[in-house]
Amino acid sequence: MLKTKTTIFLSGLLAFCLLQMFSSCATSSGAVSNGSSGGGSFGGGSREPSWVSDPYSKFENQRYHATVGAGSSREAAEKNALANLVSSFDLNISVDDKSSVFYQEAKKNGVTANWSETTTIDNSTKITAGMDSLVGAEIGEVWFDGRNTYHAVALLNKSKAVQTYSEMIKSNQGIIDNLTNIPAAEKNSIEGFARYHYAATIADVNISYGKLLSVIGAPSYAQGLKSGDSYRIEADGIARQIPITVTVKNDRDGRVQAAFVKALADLKFLSGGNVSRYRLTVDVAVSPVDLPNPNNYIYADIVVNAKINDTKNNSDFAPYSFKSREGHTTQDRANERAYAAAVNDINSKYSSILSGYITKLLAK
Repeated sequence: MLKTKTTIFLSGLLAFCLLQMFSSCATSSGAVSNGSSGGGSFGGGSREPSWVSDPYSKFENQRYHATVGAGSSREAAEKNALANLVSSFDLNISVDDKSSVFYQEAKKNGVTANWSETTTIDNSTKITAGMDSLVGAEIGEVWFDGRNTYHAVALLNKSKAVQTYSEMIKSNQGIIDNLTNIPAAEKNSIEGFARYHYAATIADVNISYGKLLSVIGAPSYAQGLKSGDSYRIEADGIARQIPITVTVKNDRDGRVQAAFVKALADLKFLSGGNVSRYRLTVDVAVSPVDLPNPNNYIYADIVVNAKINDTKNNSDFAPYSFKSREGHTTQDRANERAYAAAVNDINSKYSSILSGYITKLLAK
């Protein structure tokens, strides 16, 4: 399972997860007032409108989901109200950071157009990653207390939200089905692994949409949704079916090989086997360096080059390269330091290099 994760709210996920139907929050519909809807002066002493303490005193509960926010400016109050609207649904989930990179690549290359049938959602909707964004959200009223605080109420039209988010769930499920509908002979491959991991990300988003619809009174759309973790378990099972052979030339006590094996294991891949489709080949070259050594230091250069070969397609991917110069009082100790530097670099970087390749694989 790809490990680097960050917790972000639903609004931030929309731009990362192939949803091309996100609309910016409408913040222009609410009028600034001093206790009345419509305009009004900014003088003090006006009565606080009832919706500041209870938004449903003005906005019908059957029609809207509403939250109130406050701030030192109109903009701050609106953002706070919209953020409260998002957080009221408890939609935060964890998602792989690299999904955002994958999304941008896939969209740029037109891949996403092939992953889902056209939905009824307006194609003019915009993509946004703002934390104060939610499809169909708007500002209903803004009130200034005449001193230093603005209040705003954010609204989500329930009937519109049901239509929009149910279509999103349907569209996303179509993407998941297309990603995972692959022949058994092709499933146990790195591409299959990538497909199931991305399906897991989209399934997470669908779960969030289902939660939202449940909160606003339409729980039926959440029924039968498969969790992202179920797809991640399948992805891990795929990884265990495609061991990667690791071969290292000019290793020292097997340490370079062990570092690459660990990096593969971090992504749930096994290593070994002589008939594996995937072969990770590593070349290590260490050479003494003839340099003036006033401190009685002797130096060694090390160069490590690695790549994975897909023997089925005869193609190479996930290249890795490392160079360093290390010194010590003897050549053997200088060589030892050179190998240690290479091992540290492999431990810290190669897993990320391979997972980055896997993340972008479907976007090519």
